[in-house]
Amino acid sequence: MSDQEIEFLSYEEALRIVAAIQEEEDIHQENRRILTVYNYDDREVCWFDFDEVMEAVGEVEAGQRKETVQNYILSRIPTWARDI
Repeated sequence: MSDQEIEFLSYEEALRIVAAIQEEEDIHQENRRILTVYNYDDREVCWFDFDEVMEAVGEVEAGQRKETVQNYILSRIPTWARDI
């Protein structure tokens, strides 16, 4: 495995770590949105680029969008999130 490859938690383990996913403004780049992942200690675990996630998720019925985005992110929580 190369240094660039990221290992992800299982969906079930991610559910035990992730308390919230918040859409926020990127404080480092104007006019950019991010999805910040928080744990149960209200600590930032990681973040995802909003536009990249929406592109990856694709067209989803409006009523299913939140759940689809949540499932996408929970499937991509890095293993190092355990240590936060």
